[in-house]
Amino acid sequence: MSEAAATSAAGVSDMPPWSQRIGFIAAVFGMFMAILDIQIVASSLNEIQSGLSASADQISWVQTSYLIAEIVMIPLSGMLMRILSTRVAFTLSCAGFTLASLGCALATSIEQLIVLRAIQGFMGGAMIPITQAVSFSIFPRRVMGSVQAVIGMVVTMAPSVGPTVGGYITEVMSWHWLFLANVIPGVLVCWAAWTFLDIDKPNHAVARKLDILGLALIAVFLGSLEFVLEEGPGDDWFASDRIVLFSATCVLAGVWFFTRTLRHDHPIVDLHAFVNRNFALGAGLGFVIGIALYGLVYIMPLFFGYVRGYSSLQIGQVMFVTGVTMFLCAPVVGQLTNRVDLRVLLFCGLLLVGVGTMMNANLTVESGFWQFFLPQVVRGMGLIMCIIPASRIALGTLPPHEVGNASGLFNVMRNLGGAVGLALLDTVRDVREDFHWNQLIPAIDTGREVVVAEIAKYQAMLTGHVPDAYHAAVAMLVQRVSQQAQVLAFNDIFLWLGLIYVASVPLVFLLKRIDA
Repeated sequence: MSEAAATSAAGVSDMPPWSQRIGFIAAVFGMFMAILDIQIVASSLNEIQSGLSASADQISWVQTSYLIAEIVMIPLSGMLMRILSTRVAFTLSCAGFTLASLGCALATSIEQLIVLRAIQGFMGGAMIPITQAVSFSIFPRRVMGSVQAVIGMVVTMAPSVGPTVGGYITEVMSWHWLFLANVIPGVLVCWAAWTFLDIDKPNHAVARKLDILGLALIAVFLGSLEFVLEEGPGDDWFASDRIVLFSATCVLAGVWFFTRTLRHDHPIVDLHAFVNRNFALGAGLGFVIGIALYGLVYIMPLFFGYVRGYSSLQIGQVMFVTGVTMFLCAPVVGQLTNRVDLRVLLFCGLLLVGVGTMMNANLTVESGFWQFFLPQVVRGMGLIMCIIPASRIALGTLPPHEVGNASGLFNVMRNLGGAVGLALLDTVRDVREDFHWNQLIPAIDTGREVVVAEIAKYQAMLTGHVPDAYHAAVAMLVQRVSQQAQVLAFNDIFLWLGLIYVASVPLVFLLKRIDA
């Protein structure tokens, strides 16, 4: 009997052989690279823009192309695992990601980099759900808490340390090393996955029944949806003909895709996992978790960059608190998932994220490291208490043959949560900043004594340094008001984000208990 068959026959009570454990560790490293690559590049876009002489519109596509390609690939991972086997699917994904990373480092134009980033996102996207599926396929339920703790650390640590690592690499070396750093680890992960991740056999017959039209529809649906969410805030949403066109394409492709998938005998993505109540609710909570996981990592650098003028390295040092907190809490939470009702942990996690986020709803223009320290600790504890139980609740009650496909769907929901969250955060920030500006600007009345005194102070300071000291003084006062409007908009965002999490807590009571 083969090693894979022996593992399957042993049931859920026995640990997998060491070869498969090594393969799983390799898969976790691959998943870490794929997730880290989003944030590690995000912190150094200005340097990449300068290096390739790109415009502001072009440089945004370095991220957008990666995210669109990744979100298209994630739900297809289950099909690839069935056709090629887990080992081949993961190794090909990692190899493509590694080669694309090398290409990105060698790119000489922004057009080349955008195309290679799309290839990188598409090839690397499968590593995330495949790793999740492997954990549920080879490990017994009694150790699942520890296994999911490891995955939880990777999923949460990568976005948290990404800005720090990216800022440091770019400052010490150059932006090319953001991509070159993937090459040697990528080669090692490919070798380890090919050598040790032999847990199932390919079923090439599935390829003969492949729904090509369904494949095209899901690519158009998810691709256009991600495009709208990424570009919508910058294009003023439906004021842009481009956004209207892609939105209409998304709706039409989505309706056609869902109609075809639910009726097809061999769908490209099996949506029947959503019939399982725990999976449907768990995936929904994964969507909510994605809003905080990616949204908070996005909004904090904006605050420190726009309001405090921090460098990417300084921003990374502040945000490192969340990553360290999750790293330290993950093993504890992993063990608790084997002893405590998962619903209780999820309940506490959602509350902690909500409270920790609302703790930053009273920021000022002077807020810095220590004003974010305790809220980040609370949020970090809450996030890890959400991510580990949510994945176990969503995937833990499904039969083994559905886990690969369902893992892709779960990860798509989390990524879509992040994409929707980022789009809403940008929109809310613009709307609330305008609102607070309109509320504050009437206060600059030259008839008010305090305004006259401030202008006089600035004018005295600027006299002899600028041609028109009076108007320069008024401009400085206006800049202060603008900065205050920005801070108030950020406060609104932190408050509303926190309320989203508190409002999602009742969903926990609809979940079924999963025995450890």
